[in-house]
Formats: sequence, C-alpha cells, structure tokens
Amino acid sequence: MDYFVEKKEKLLLHSCCSVCSSHVISVLAPEYELSVFYYNPNIWPEDEYIHRKNEQIRLLQEADFCRDVSYYDLDYDHCEYLECVKGLEKEPENGARCSVCFRLRLEKTALFALDHGFDCFCTTLTVSPHKNSAVINAIGEEISEKYRIKWIHSDFKKKDGYLHSTRLAKEYGLYRQDFCGCEFAWRGHGQFSVSG
Repeated sequence: MDYFVEKKEKLLLHSCCSVCSSHVISVLAPEYELSVFYYNPNIWPEDEYIHRKNEQIRLLQEADFCRDVSYYDLDYDHCEYLECVKGLEKEPENGARCSVCFRLRLEKTALFALDHGFDCFCTTLTVSPHKNSAVINAIGEEISEKYRIKWIHSDFKKKDGYLHSTRLAKEYGLYRQDFCGCEFAWRGHGQFSVSG
C-alpha cells in the first residue's frame, strides 16, 4: 500500500557565520530540505572571510543536527560590496550601508535559489541582537515579490535564539568574531557588532 508523504520545501538559508547559523539550522533542519548558502562579500579582509567560511563548513561537518544539510558558496568578491556601498562608508552601524549590504546578500541568495530549484529562501541575520529584523524581513519580502520566490519571515533571536547560538558556539568551539565583518565598522565609522 502506498502512503502519501508530504515533500519538504527546499530552503536556501543565507548564513552570515557559523555562530548565527548554528541555532537557525537546529530550528529549520527538521522542517525543510535545508541548504546553507555562504555569501558575504562584506567581510574584510579576505583571511577573515576565509576563517569564517571554514568555521561554517566545520560546523556542518561536526554537528549532528547539520547531518542532512547541504552547503553552497560563491567566490569572494569584496569589490562588489564596495561598489554597492559607495558613498555610505561613514554611515553608522544599522544605517543605510547595512540595509544595502543586507539587500545585496539576500538578492544574491534569492537568485541562487531560483537557479538551483529551491522553493524558498531565508537568512540567519535575524538571530543577532545587533540586527534589525524588521528591516531584514522587509528587504526579504521585496526581493520575494520581485523574483517570485517565497521568503521565510523570521526573528530567530526570539525564544532565546541568540543565547542558544552562543551555547552552541561554545559547545563546538566556534570562532566568535567581535565585529560584523565590514571594514567600515572595523575602522571606527560605526559601533562594532557581534556576528552577522
């Protein structure tokens, strides 16, 4: 006898770093056919980018809750980020520069999702207490409407999501950066933020 089995939606999850992704993957992996997408041209310098990328890969390899999760990334292209934020270098953290950065990364995620047969897309960015979830979700919805691909609305910091991510980071010995990755935050134009 054949039984109907509901197929899980294929979700492409943009990840800013291993720490933020840890909690988010633990929540989403049971509900979706999940793939992590590491695309962060905002991170500077390149060795910092590589370190964070390798930590993301290590988490996926070592954590039991990641065992069915696939991984994709794109080549590091910091020049693309610099072109997008030109003129916004002195904006404070959580200002216009951050919104442009979110849009760049989420739009690239949506396009990759469309090109590779995903049903929906999302991001780990909303787990950070330093990121405005309302702004991120508004950008995600705009991109969703533009490209006709489903956006998964989220605020992963709720229900102690951020706290859980820090506990998982400690458990797996994950590298916890002390700034978002943006060179302009590093150079003192804005306040530092942890993760994302």
